[in-house]
This record gives sequence, structure tokens and C-alpha cells, in this order.
Amino acid sequence: MVTFVVSDMTCGHCVKTITQAVQKAVPGAEVQIDLATHQVQVSPDSAAAQAEAAIHDAGYQPKKI
Repeated sequence: MVTFVVSDMTCGHCVKTITQAVQKAVPGAEVQIDLATHQVQVSPDSAAAQAEAAIHDAGYQPKKI
């Protein structure tokens, strides 16, 4: 599982938007989001680049940790 910090993710709408963007870019991906810590976890690890691009294209600034 790869983890990103998305500090500009601030609300439930952001969570939904990011989840949908990642799942569209990586069909079958598992996405877990913790809004309080601004962390987005995506599985499988092999989808890291696609997930990061999808989050960015959705208008957010992901930072892989």
C-alpha cells in the first residue's frame, strides 16, 4: 500500500473526488482515506504513479510518503 499526504484535502467532497479519480485511473484499486491526517492510501503499490497522477489531475497536490 502506498501512502500520500494531500494537505489540500479538506472535506468529505474532497475525499469522494479523490476516491473516484483514483478508482477511475486504477480499476479495482483499494483507496483508504483519513481526512484528519490528510492521508490517502492506495493499493496495490504498483499503481502509485497512476494514483498520484489521478489525484493531481483532480486538482490536489499529493506528496508520496
